[in-house]
Amino acid sequence: MIAIVDYGAGNLNSVKKAFSWLGSTVAVTSQPEVVARAGKIVLPGVGHFSALAGLARTSLADTLLDGIRSGKPFLGICLGMQWLFQGSNEATETPGAGIFPGICKKFPQTVKSPHVGWNNLVTSPGSRLLGALPKNAFVYYTHSFYAPVIEATTAESEYGPRFSAVVEQDSVFGVQFHPEKSGDAGLSILRTFCELESC
Repeated sequence: MIAIVDYGAGNLNSVKKAFSWLGSTVAVTSQPEVVARAGKIVLPGVGHFSALAGLARTSLADTLLDGIRSGKPFLGICLGMQWLFQGSNEATETPGAGIFPGICKKFPQTVKSPHVGWNNLVTSPGSRLLGALPKNAFVYYTHSFYAPVIEATTAESEYGPRFSAVVEQDSVFGVQFHPEKSGDAGLSILRTFCELESC
């Protein structure tokens, strides 16, 4: 079962529909005990980084980190990916999980913000999540803050600066775009995630 975490800021219905269409058993939940029982965890999210404080106000953050430490496949989507970093300039009082180094920053004034629409992925070889995608696949974004390119980055996009589109480390995956809104490319990514084994 895949647990889709509800902390009050997720694009939950469309994420659930995408996984259900792929034939996965899913549960949208805010209950830590349900998340703990799941075989895989998805943390979606749209909106302001401060919404992630809801994870810390409950035991959800600890449950997510326990799942990650146990090698359970984890996918952060948009705001859920940014939570994997140390934090964001959007809400400096709200810490991230710190699994990846770096702080998320706002797009510069030289580009229109938010970054909304389709953009291509420049992928690195060896990605577990993106292996089924064609080269330079296009995905759908909507975000005003971006994560830096780091060692764990397996795909980048460019909108003014280059930024992390996908990060991967062991069983932890993050995507800045919305796979549930990215057509065949997004469904391919979600299908690959469904097929992953624990690390």
